[in-house]
Amino acid sequence: MGELGHVLVLAGGLSYEREVSLRSGRRVSEVLRAAGIDVETRDTDASLVPAVLADRPDAVFVTLHGGAGEDGAIRSVLELLNIPYVGADPDACRVAFDKPTAKAVVRSVGLSTPESVTLPKETFHDLGAAVVLGRIVERLGLPLFVKPARGGSALGASIVRTAEELPAAMVGCFAYGDTALIERCIEGVEVAVSVVDLGDGPVALPAVEIVPDEGVYDYAARYTAGHTEFFAPARLSEAVAAACAKTAVTAHTALGLRDISRTDLIVDADGTPYFLEVNVAPGMTETSLLPMAVEAAGRDLGALCGRLLEVAATR
Repeated sequence: MGELGHVLVLAGGLSYEREVSLRSGRRVSEVLRAAGIDVETRDTDASLVPAVLADRPDAVFVTLHGGAGEDGAIRSVLELLNIPYVGADPDACRVAFDKPTAKAVVRSVGLSTPESVTLPKETFHDLGAAVVLGRIVERLGLPLFVKPARGGSALGASIVRTAEELPAAMVGCFAYGDTALIERCIEGVEVAVSVVDLGDGPVALPAVEIVPDEGVYDYAARYTAGHTEFFAPARLSEAVAAACAKTAVTAHTALGLRDISRTDLIVDADGTPYFLEVNVAPGMTETSLLPMAVEAAGRDLGALCGRLLEVAATR
């Protein structure tokens, strides 16, 4: 494919999402090999830098989820080594990875996003949990959605339907991060819209609708086959689907992302898409949303990943 020689897929890492990252890396490696590309897969350990300096890849496909894979750290190292890679640069990653910051950016360009409060663990304890949580419920109402301000795969995230459930949700959230994002829970249709830029500008793929069996798209629902029903494309009217696509492309552009991203949305009863968060290293497993969107668009995943690597290599 093109002028690519050998490419490197990074997978694994030390975040809570390591196992998912390994699965994503295996999938990307498989589809690239099927497309005729010479692929090497490596973890992010002490052997990585000497290995890439000894045998420089033409480009790197980052399938690291959470932590260094999405906060810009690994990408900063790749830039220090002058090795091209697929995806957003370190500065854009840092902004997108921090959910409250990303929400502020997209709100500034006119996108809707649920009203929220960001609460570090120290504040939660120092000011008195009962008083602070009581005010949150008064301000945002119920139900609420609590999740770590950084991270993915719904780890530490939960829906709160009564005030009595909020303290436990906060404790569960703080097990995965030091800062909690508490959002007003928008009831509606959950969709994910992937955006790809193959060199001619960002384009949204068909939205994927998510219908978890238990009503919550948690870690098990995301990565266990049969726990969630997906519709690709989503069961949306043409106008609402177009609004979702526009929202995802606008978020991608406003956050300074490139090559590939996935925006998670809730569409309310009026057909308004609400931005929830964006992922700069979307999952690529057999149950992940971006590959479903690629298939719904009539594209080949291996060819698309190969083209993204070509774009990165010539950057």
